[in-house]
Amino acid sequence: SSGINAEWPLRPGINATLSLFGLPWVHGALPHSPLHVRALADIEEHVDNGHLTETIVYVRETRLTTLVSHIMIGASIFMIPYPLNLIPIPVLYGLFLFLSFTSLGEFQMWERLVLIFTEQNLYPPIHYVRKVPQKIIHCFTFIQLLQLMALCAVSFGGSAYLKMFFPFIIILLMPIREKVLPKLISDRYLDALDGEH
Repeated sequence: SSGINAEWPLRPGINATLSLFGLPWVHGALPHSPLHVRALADIEEHVDNGHLTETIVYVRETRLTTLVSHIMIGASIFMIPYPLNLIPIPVLYGLFLFLSFTSLGEFQMWERLVLIFTEQNLYPPIHYVRKVPQKIIHCFTFIQLLQLMALCAVSFGGSAYLKMFFPFIIILLMPIREKVLPKLISDRYLDALDGEH
């Protein structure tokens, strides 16, 4: 654990150096890391009031699997153009679709979207359900859904000029969260909706 914490002060220097050469930044949350941690973890499942909860009992800490996976990612550069060009594009679309659907259960926004179509007496025992009224939960979800649709409209729009505004839309989300949302929803409800517990 101390080795992982010691990496955090090094990342800004590494990222500054990588930026000088136009290389991508190093960050702590790679897309495959939740799957990697889950594969190295011992997980116990408990049923409480009819709801399945998982508890991570132990996680094996190893750098070897991460090193091997990154070497394999780096080795994929030697697969260009052959044999990567033999993989049909629909197969890649199917892979990304599968990855997105399997990770939906981990997102709070998806949980809240499911709550819209669930009877209130069947709500799972999630922390924000106990602290925030149903109307506020649905209002917050609707606002986030509008923001997501704006992002999708900009990023999937046909015009290349429209796609250039994607970073500005991302930056605009911060003042919306910090200035606009507190005027619509009280801070204690926002803290419960944003927090993990």
